[in-house]
Amino acid sequence: MSPPIASGKSESGTARFLGSASSGILELLIFHPVDTVAKRLMSNQSKIFGDGRTSVESRALLNKIVFKDAANEAFMRKYASLFPGLGFAAGYKVAQRVYKFGGQPFVKDYLNTHHKSVFTNTFGEKTGKTIMHATAGSLVGIGEIALLPLDVLKIKRQTNPEAFRGRGFVTIVKDEGMGLYRGAGWTAARNAPGSFALFGGSAFVKEYMFHLEDYNKATFFQNFCSSIGGAVASITVAAPLDVVKTRIQNRNFDNPESGLNIIKDLIKKEGFAGFFKGLTPKILVVGPKLIFSFTVAQQLIPFFDKAIKN
Repeated sequence: MSPPIASGKSESGTARFLGSASSGILELLIFHPVDTVAKRLMSNQSKIFGDGRTSVESRALLNKIVFKDAANEAFMRKYASLFPGLGFAAGYKVAQRVYKFGGQPFVKDYLNTHHKSVFTNTFGEKTGKTIMHATAGSLVGIGEIALLPLDVLKIKRQTNPEAFRGRGFVTIVKDEGMGLYRGAGWTAARNAPGSFALFGGSAFVKEYMFHLEDYNKATFFQNFCSSIGGAVASITVAAPLDVVKTRIQNRNFDNPESGLNIIKDLIKKEGFAGFFKGLTPKILVVGPKLIFSFTVAQQLIPFFDKAIKN
C-alpha cells in the first residue's frame, strides 16, 4: 500500500505505468525478504519464547521458522531461501503498485468532481479533503481483491512451499479455479480500513502538520513524514485481519479452513496478542519501504514522460 501521489494530469498513462511498475520491481528486490520473514512469523502458531525452552532452543526454533529447510545452511543459502515465490511476488507487486499509484488519484478526482459537496458539507473544507483522500484509498483497496490469486500464490510459496510440490502454475490455476479467491472477504475487510488509514493518515499529516493546500507540492521531508504516519496507522489497523487473511491463504489447497475457525483457534491457543504477530517487522520496514517506492515513482514517472514525449 502506498501514500497518495500526484495525479499527473500532464503525464501520460504510459509514463505513470512505467514509473509505477519500476517502483514496484525495485521495492520487491529490496523488501521481499523482510516480507517473507513477516509472513512466516504470522503463520507460526506456536510460542517461540517461553514454554520451558532455553534461549538457545528458542533461537533455534526462530531460525527454523524463518529459514525453514535452509535453517542449517550457510548465510547466502539462508538469504536465498527468503525469496520463494518471487515470480508470483513480482506479478503481484508490480500490478499492485500500478493499480494503487494510478487508481487512487483517479478515484479521488471522481469524488472531487461529483461528490465534493458531500464531504465538505459533512466534515468541513480541510477535514473533508482528508476524508476524500481516505475514502478513495479505501475504495481502491477493496478493489484490490482482483489481484488476490497472485497474492495467495506468493504467500503459499513463502510459507507453505509443500503445497506446490509437483504442481506447476498452470496446473494450480486449473485445479483451484475460484479457490484462489479464498479469503477474498477477509482481504476486503482488511483493505478497507487499512487503505482508509493509509491514505487518510498521509493526507492528515500533509493537511494539519504541514498545512499544504496542494498535496502534490510536498517536499521530500513532508512526503517522508506523511508516508510514515499513514503507513504505521494502516499496518496497525489492518494487523489483526492481516494475520487471519495470511493463515487462510497459506493453508494447503486441499485443506482449507474458515476465517472464523482460525480466529477461534488463534484466541484459544495464542491469546489476543496473536492477532499482532509479525507487526514489529512490518512496521520496521514500512517506513523505508513506502518512502522508497513513493520517491522512485515520483522520480521515474516524469522521467519516462519526458523520454516518451521526446
